[in-house]
Amino acid sequence: MTLPEAAARIPAGAEARTVRVTLPPGDPGAPPHRHPGPLYGYVTEGEILFELEGEAPRVLKAGDALFEPGGDVIHYQGANNLPDAQSQLVVTMFAPPGTPVLTVVSPEELAERRHLRVAD
Repeated sequence: MTLPEAAARIPAGAEARTVRVTLPPGDPGAPPHRHPGPLYGYVTEGEILFELEGEAPRVLKAGDALFEPGGDVIHYQGANNLPDAQSQLVVTMFAPPGTPVLTVVSPEELAERRHLRVAD
């Protein structure tokens, strides 16, 4: 996956963080959240139900890649789409040192931005 415009989204002084995320069967993943900078990911096992603000939910299977711009965009879903097997992905994110990997979005903000969600 090549996204030359993504480099402009990397915060000044950012560090790269690589994380392996393993989801048990049927796990809903993290609640709606944001990442402090862009990230690239690769599904290594199973299937992930993936949804970003402004995009329709889609199922990513082992071998599929993903990109999130980070910043203001809400990551709604990153769930294990399989009820009977674990799923796993590896992501590399770019963020200012010391920032959290993700920040959960409040119910109030979700309501305010509902019009930006394709799934609703």
